[in-house]
Amino acid sequence: MKNKTIYVPLAVDILHSAHINILKKAKKYGKVIVGLLTDSAISEYKKFPLINYKERYKTLEGIKFVDQIVEQKNWDYSVNIRRYKPNYFIHGDDWKTSIQKNQRKKVIQALKKIKGKLIEVPFNKNISSSEIKDKIIKLSSPDNRVSKLKRLMSAKKIVKILESHNSLTGLIIENLKINKRNKLEEFDGMWSSSLTDSATKGKPDNSSLDFSSRISSLNEMLDVTSKPLVFDADNGGQLEHLSFLVRSLERAGTSAIIIEDKIGLKKNSLFKNQSGAKQDKPQIFAKKIKKICNSRQSNDFMVIARIESFIVGKGLKDALKRAKVYSKAGADAILIHSKEKTTAEIFSFAKEFKKSKNFIPLVCVPSTYSKVYEQDLINNGFKMVIYANQLLRAAYPAMQDTAKTILKNSRAFEADKKIIPIKEIINLIKND
Repeated sequence: MKNKTIYVPLAVDILHSAHINILKKAKKYGKVIVGLLTDSAISEYKKFPLINYKERYKTLEGIKFVDQIVEQKNWDYSVNIRRYKPNYFIHGDDWKTSIQKNQRKKVIQALKKIKGKLIEVPFNKNISSSEIKDKIIKLSSPDNRVSKLKRLMSAKKIVKILESHNSLTGLIIENLKINKRNKLEEFDGMWSSSLTDSATKGKPDNSSLDFSSRISSLNEMLDVTSKPLVFDADNGGQLEHLSFLVRSLERAGTSAIIIEDKIGLKKNSLFKNQSGAKQDKPQIFAKKIKKICNSRQSNDFMVIARIESFIVGKGLKDALKRAKVYSKAGADAILIHSKEKTTAEIFSFAKEFKKSKNFIPLVCVPSTYSKVYEQDLINNGFKMVIYANQLLRAAYPAMQDTAKTILKNSRAFEADKKIIPIKEIINLIKND
């Protein structure tokens, strides 16, 4: 029995007694090999881990029942089964009916080929890593939230950010999950946009809404959510005021700030007519980037520089020149903006920028070129996609239509089929 090997896949984001019991049982069969799931692997089926891979590795190293730790890069365990050829494979029996049931089939097939045996341990309903994690998240400090985005950028092929303009939309982003091709799909974070913030307050998108008002709305969203938030700061305002803005954002738990290199009275970049729109000089805008970098308390707080060269008609050469300067100034990522209906501009930029030694992750906002698939963005080097205004644009026509229906019929009954039950709204807002 001592010459036998047993493979145990684990996440151990939160180590508890159920994990120890499984490992203890596994050790009775011989050498225990733990396939430790990477951060990216965990995020395929569960919430992004609280603790990174290196720290989880160190935790397992101190457990006497563990003989070897190997990297489990995804939830297809059959790859490592073929590689390590264990005599036994152990897993909780809850995967029989969960999203992992197809992975179970693959494991059984892989074990059959090497004459291995599957051991399934009864799932302990009284201990749930996910429930424990949810409680910890509720109690976590803003500092913990700030660091999430950078970790996601490192772990995932692409980070998906969706516009949130109030606490309710924040809760939608927080809770929405779908099963897509036997993988968990969800949005990774929220986007606080100057456009949607202004629109919800009935004001034009021309910087008429000051930062203090916007941060107040931001705090309301952060109070009821745990996911990272990216803040749209337009051009950041005066250089002298940036340090105060950064401190306010960090203190609240914001993960990133995006500033654009246009100057003058704000005019939304998606307007076709950009006559008169001007960009800051690259070296002067770089001072804003440096100011933010020097003002932040943690390097986990990301600074994303938004380049408007395509918007104002200066073209690819100018955009690449600016990207180089902004990268050297300390920007963590580049948002290359375009109002075209195709990806030609941004993909040409990405192709050339990837050749640069100053290359940093790329961000895009596909409001006008909405036909692009995320996989195409990944293939062209983009690490973050921001869906910047879709929830607000969806809400307005729905609310207007409902209001018209009530007016037309002089009662609310006909509108009932257009709206969700009150019970669903009540259940969305959970009591602690």
